[in-house]
Amino acid sequence: MNIVLLIIIIITCVISYIGFQQPEFFQKYKFEVGSVQRRKEYLRLLSAGFLHGDWMHLFFNMYTLYIFAPIALIGFKVYGFLIIYIGSIILGNLFCLYHYRKVPFYSAIGASGGVSGVLFAAVALAPREIEIWFIPGFLFGALYFGYSVYMMLNPRMNDNIGHAAHLGGAFFGLVYAVAVYPEFALQNAIYIGIMALPLIYLAYEIIVKKRIG
Repeated sequence: MNIVLLIIIIITCVISYIGFQQPEFFQKYKFEVGSVQRRKEYLRLLSAGFLHGDWMHLFFNMYTLYIFAPIALIGFKVYGFLIIYIGSIILGNLFCLYHYRKVPFYSAIGASGGVSGVLFAAVALAPREIEIWFIPGFLFGALYFGYSVYMMLNPRMNDNIGHAAHLGGAFFGLVYAVAVYPEFALQNAIYIGIMALPLIYLAYEIIVKKRIG
């Protein structure tokens, strides 16, 4: 395993565990609209990406990152990978901040934005080379985003998972991949389109039907 990827996973697991054990720590560093808007606590835009709701949430994000990160690391090198991961976390939470700007108590946590960015960037480069449980990477991506969209449209009580961040993160990862390797993105446009179907539907719900926010 790449040392940078290992460090990210370890740091995320440690910080998430501290959040599990210390509610005050969790509250201080989770993403919360009111805290960012009124108290200018911009660190939350990044720190929330290292907190998770429970062990299953943490495992799902880190396992997905573990599967897709190697392709991104090979294609974009370490600095490019870090730009995608960190940039996708921040942009994902900025999307949440804008979309829920009238809901000051809205909060969210999770590395989902960063994972989504890495996933989209990796599949843009190698949509068929990656397989998870014999499922092609682009189909796994579609299922991943489908779940995220479903949870966004059907929120559960006390669910702090940043489902909205998936959209912003995926957008950042895809745009970065297209900017760096436009020829690969064009070549794999069909696979990217299939994976993006849930996100297109989510955009329709948000922009046209104004169902969320």
